Amino acid sequence: MIHDVVIVGSGPAGYTAAIYAARAQLNPVILAGSVTAGGALMNTTEVENYPGFVEGIMGPELMTQMQEQAERFGADIRYEDVTALELEGDVKRITTSDGVYEARTVIISTGSEYRHLGIDGEERLSGHGVSYCATCDGFFFKDQDIIVVGGGDSAMEEATFLTRFARSVTVVHRRDELRASAVMAKRAQEDPKISFAWNSRVVELDGEDSLTGVTLEDTVTGDRRRLEATGLFVAIGQVPRSELVTDVLELDEAGYIKVEAPSQRTRIPGVFACGDVADPTYQQAITAAGSGCRAALDAEHYLTSFCFISADIRRKEWRVRKITRTRSAII
Repeated sequence: MIHDVVIVGSGPAGYTAAIYAARAQLNPVILAGSVTAGGALMNTTEVENYPGFVEGIMGPELMTQMQEQAERFGADIRYEDVTALELEGDVKRITTSDGVYEARTVIISTGSEYRHLGIDGEERLSGHGVSYCATCDGFFFKDQDIIVVGGGDSAMEEATFLTRFARSVTVVHRRDELRASAVMAKRAQEDPKISFAWNSRVVELDGEDSLTGVTLEDTVTGDRRRLEATGLFVAIGQVPRSELVTDVLELDEAGYIKVEAPSQRTRIPGVFACGDVADPTYQQAITAAGSGCRAALDAEHYLTSFCFISADIRRKEWRVRKITRTRSAII
C-alpha cells in the first residue's frame, strides 16, 4: 500500500501536521517512535505561553490532547522507530523496526534532543548524578545540592522546578547575564533557593560511581574552583535529530534541515520538514505547530499538483477531497 502522507516524528509539529492532513482526508500515518512519542514537551512541566490555555497546561497533557485531536480526524499513529529513509523518486520508502512503508509524501518532524557538555565523565555519570531532564529525575535529588548549567528559559525552568526537591540550586552560566526571557529570569532570581555562578563553565566532574562535585572555570580570569553537588542538570540547548537525513537532505552547519521558506519544502520534491529539526532560531511549541500546519498544506498542494491525480479514480478521489475541504471551514 502506498500512503499519501507519512509523518516521521511527532511533537507539536508532527501532531499538527497530522491534524491538517487528516482533515484533508489524506489518511496520514504517524511514526511517532517507541520512546520519543510526543517529543520534548513530554519532559516539560507547565507550558504557560501556548495560546488558549489561560492557566497554562502541562506539556504531556498538551501532547496528549494534540494526539487525540489528530486521531479524531482519522490519523493513524504508530509507535515505531524509523531506521532508514529512501526519499528520492515519486514513492518514498520508510523503514522502521517493524516493517517498510511507502508514501508519496514524507513530513519529517523528528525534533531535537538535549545538548551535552562534552566533558570527561559525563556519559559515565549520566543517570548517576548527571541528568538532562528535571521533570524526569528531580524527585531523586530530594534535600540535595544541585547545579543547573545554562542561561536560557529551559535552564530557568529546570532550576525553578528543582527547588521543589533540592536543598539548594546553583545556576552555572558562562556569561554575566541570562539569555532567558524577563519573566523566567525574574522568577529564578527571586527564588531564595537559587544562586548563580556567573562567568563560569563546568570543566570537570568529580566522582567514581556517582557525582560528588564539579570544577568550575572562570570564563574571564581562567581561575578554577570546586563546587560540591550531588546533582548536575544540563540545560544548554538542543541539537536537531537529523541523523536519518544527513546524507540525503541539505542541512545547515548545526545540522538543521534547510527548507524553502516560507514553505516547509526541502530540496527533494515531496519531502517536507517541520518543527525543531528545521528551526534553528525559535524552537517554541507554537512555532513548531505552525510549521506543522504549513508542512501538511505543502504536502497537500504537492499531491494535488503532480501526476498522482492522472488516473480517473484519483481524479474522482481528489475532487471529493477538494469539495469536502471547501465545505469544511478551515481556519
